[in-house]
Formats: sequence, structure tokens, C-alpha cells
Amino acid sequence: MMNDVASVKPGGYFMYDSTKKLHAEYIRPDINYLGIPLMQMCNENYSDPRQRQLFKNIIYVGALSALLDIEFNVFEDLLAEQFKGKEKLIPSNIKALNLGIDYVKANFTYPLDIRVERRNLIGDSIMIDGNSACGLGAVYAGATVAAWYPITPSTSVVEAFSSYADEFRTDKITGKRNVAIVQAEDELAAIGMVIGANWNGARSFTATSGPGLSLMNEFLGLAYFAEVPAVLIDVQRTGPSTGMPTRTQQSDILEAAYASHGDTKHILLFPATPKECFDQTVDAFDLAEELQTPVIMLTDLDLGMNDHVSPPFQWDDNREYKRGKVLNAEMLEKMNRFGRYLDVDNDGIAYRTYPGTHPSKGSFFTRGTSRDEYAAYTEDGAAYKRNVDRLIKKWNTAKNMVPPPQLYQEKNQHKYGMFFFGTSQYAAEEAMDLLKEKKIGVDSIRIKAFPFNQTVEDFINSHEKVFVIEQNRDAQMKSLLMIEMGANPEKLISVLNYDGMPITADNIMNQISAHLSSAPKEAVAAI
Repeated sequence: MMNDVASVKPGGYFMYDSTKKLHAEYIRPDINYLGIPLMQMCNENYSDPRQRQLFKNIIYVGALSALLDIEFNVFEDLLAEQFKGKEKLIPSNIKALNLGIDYVKANFTYPLDIRVERRNLIGDSIMIDGNSACGLGAVYAGATVAAWYPITPSTSVVEAFSSYADEFRTDKITGKRNVAIVQAEDELAAIGMVIGANWNGARSFTATSGPGLSLMNEFLGLAYFAEVPAVLIDVQRTGPSTGMPTRTQQSDILEAAYASHGDTKHILLFPATPKECFDQTVDAFDLAEELQTPVIMLTDLDLGMNDHVSPPFQWDDNREYKRGKVLNAEMLEKMNRFGRYLDVDNDGIAYRTYPGTHPSKGSFFTRGTSRDEYAAYTEDGAAYKRNVDRLIKKWNTAKNMVPPPQLYQEKNQHKYGMFFFGTSQYAAEEAMDLLKEKKIGVDSIRIKAFPFNQTVEDFINSHEKVFVIEQNRDAQMKSLLMIEMGANPEKLISVLNYDGMPITADNIMNQISAHLSSAPKEAVAAI
């Protein structure tokens, strides 16, 4: 409770259960206390122990509604929606709400000077969580196979996919659902099934969190080296080990970027909103097949499990899936010899076939071992080097295929820049406004994908210092910038948050302000 009391701003309100007297150490002279005997009221009005615990929260909501002047019919509508089909539970909840309201009316001057006012500002916006958006995106992307092992906070991605498949992927005549959803025995088996399904021509994906991603490393390396498409949605939580499964973080960046032993690089996507979860899930399947490689989308618990107000999702019925360089039987028939790992177009991306396309030509197997351009096993060093060099050429091709970054200015105007990604977006944007009020100007960029393209490199190079905002302890994104772009570590200033709660604008502003206050005065004046 001490942390709760400390979190209240001067002049604010602290609402608590006054069944027992509040200890003196929790008393602050600069805040207002609202004591409501919640447990006592439950004991007096409910005999069932479980109901006493459950309805304590509802009494609290009722009291809050009176204090903040929230319309009562809002709660009636919510209860009707929540308990649809279980209407007998509604009256007892209404009773609990009224207990809280009546207590406030009898004991406080209400409403407070803080009000909740109905305003019609959301227009056609929807409310949805990122995991549901990913599940729906997978349906629209044409995914027909999902294999996963349940883990917080990603389980609801596949649950949403299953639910939406019932609605959109069920044959109206036969009643059969034309998707396969498999709960595997572990994460390694799950990603193995996904790779196998993609190799056979299906669009397949899995969802996991950090511990599961660790277990998938071996097969991710296989998919990278054998060049098999795969989509993985990683809903990040705090780590390492079990960490805090119900708290958020951006701490799987390096693990995802270089998953597996040996030299590997994986495409990463960083959605910031539910709409981007939907859009980038669809894009992930296209990119995976075009580039013939795993694509890992890094969301987090905050985005994945919490409801967010979002613009409605849009879909173009004329959109065609990008299956990449796939040879059909007619194309194979015209060829003397098919080279599965030949770089025909000088972009690092080879041509592939689906199993069974041609009775004698085409690749019916995939090698995770060293091979030559015709998929024949070899331990010849020169052939191995040609292959991994081609993979780097493909990586460079990918830089112009992944979603481009968002720049917040047409032209860089300041010596300091701000770099962020994923769910740091809204806090960073608010921090820009707070810094502007302090007469501190920064240029800003939000990346949406890895590998970094030329725009990212130009942004880093055009600023004397760049604040890199990320939600982990070890500055993983900063490390990625240094590794991949050779960025000067003296130029990159970390703004970090890793307590498991979403980063805030105040946090960002305070860290940047603290750095500027310690910088030479002439440097600050030049910003």
C-alpha cells in the first residue's frame, strides 16, 4: 500500500477500504483520503464467502461512479453485456453497485471536482486487444495451420484465430472448418509443425512468448538456413526465466534477431497498435513467403492482452497474397535442371517449388545441412560460403521490403533525435509535446521493422545524439543499432524502462531532461 500512497500526486485522492483503521505511516497531509468500509459492507450484506470477495470490487465501482458522476446506465449496459445468458447474476451486481453509491451519498460531498464526462470523440473507432487483432490478421492472411503451446501472454492469439476461423473459415455447406489448429506437446514441436506446413505450401504460424522463443531456436535456425517460410508472433513479457508472466517488456529483441546457433538474422516486425497488429500479421505472411525465411512479430503484453481504442481495420478484397518465387509444373518442365539455391535474379532470393508440383523435377526435400546450389549435400567450404553470402544478399534485399520507419518531421531540424518502436509510441509522442513545452526540440523516428533501412541510418548519422527508448534493462535495441549499423555508442543515449509496467511520457521526459541538464550548456543551447 505504501507504493500506492506514494503514487498519488499532491492534491489527489486516495480511496481505500476503511473497514480497518489506516495505519499512520500511510497518511500524507497533501492528499485527500476517501475511506469506504468495503469488507464490512460485504459481510453485512452477503453470507457467501466467495460473494463477499467478488462484490467488494463491485461496491468499489459503485462508489467510484458516484464520486466521479458516471452515468449509472453505463454499468447496467455493461452488466447486461457481461452476463448475457446468465441474467440471474445481474440483480446481485446491481445491488452491490447501489451499496457503493448509497454510501458515498450518505458520507461524502459528491461528485468530486474530478468528473468523468460522456464525450462522443471516438467516431467509428473500435476497442480490441492486440492478440485478437493478430488472430484476425492471420485469418485474413490466409493462414490454414496454427501450431502452438500455451503460454502467457500469447495463448489468446491462437484462441482468437480459432474463434475467427469458426466465423470466416467454415464451409457453409458442410459445416467443416478449413483450418488445422494443433496444440503441440512443447514449443519446439509447435515451430517444427509450422515449418513443415509452410514447406508443404500452407500458410502456417505459431504464437509464443520469450521462454517459448528460447525453445524454438533450433528449428528457427533450420528454417533460416533451409529457407522455409514461417511466421511467429512473440508476445513479450518480462524475463529472464519465468520472470513476471503478467508484466510487459521489450526484452526479446536480440534473442529474436539472432535466434539459433551460427550466423542467423531474422526479419522482425514491431507493431505499436492493434491495427498494426492486424496489418503486420498479414504482411508477415507475405514477407515470409517472398523472402523464404522466418518472420517474427514482436508485440508485448501491454499491446497483446489489454484493450485499446483503434481505428477500424481495413481490407481490400482485391488484395492478392504474395507467394514469392514459386515454380509451377510448366515452369519446371521447361528447365533442364532446377537449382533450389541458385541466385537467378541477383537479389539473394532463390526459386522454390511446392512438394508434388512435378513428378521428377523440383525439390521434394529441404536441407538444413550445407549444400550446393542444387541442394546436393556438400562440405565444400567454397559452396558453403557462397550460400551464406547469398543469404546476406537476401537480407540486404529485405531492407527495402519490410515496413519503412515513420518520421515525425519532413526535415531534421535539431541536433538531438529520439528513436523508438512498438508500444513506446504513444508515450514517446506525448513526451515530444512535454519537451516542446520546455523549449526542447527533438527530431523523432519510429521504426517498424528490422533489418534497418537507409532512412534509419541517415537519421542516426544526421544527429549528434540520439535517445533510444526501449523497455528492457540491457539496451537491446541500442546494441542492435551498434551491431548492424556500426553506430557510435557515444552517440546513442539509452532511455530505459524495465519494471514491468508500460513506459510513460513523464519517464521519458525526465530521463532526457536529466541528460540535458548534465550536458555542457553550449550543447543544450544548440538543441
